[in-house]
Amino acid sequence: MKLQIHSIHFDADQKLLDFIQMRLDKLETYYDRITEGEVYLRLNNNDGIANKTVEVKLFVPGSTLFVKEEATSFETATDQALDALTTQVKRHKEKMMSH
Repeated sequence: MKLQIHSIHFDADQKLLDFIQMRLDKLETYYDRITEGEVYLRLNNNDGIANKTVEVKLFVPGSTLFVKEEATSFETATDQALDALTTQVKRHKEKMMSH
């Protein structure tokens, strides 16, 4: 899957970028018509521990799926986003099949 990964106000290392790509590629096992995705990585200014935000936008035929997760690390937030997107992708696929 073609992913554009944007790290806002910091430089993400290659290991993190590869991790995100590898994780989100798993979504294609559920639905093979995902055209592309955008990922935004942000460091929040709040004082809480969960100050890493991952936003993922997936473009599928007829729709855009979106999820935003916050966690203590980008990896954890990516895993949470993957869980939420897996549900959304499956639901979208079922909706497409029933039409």
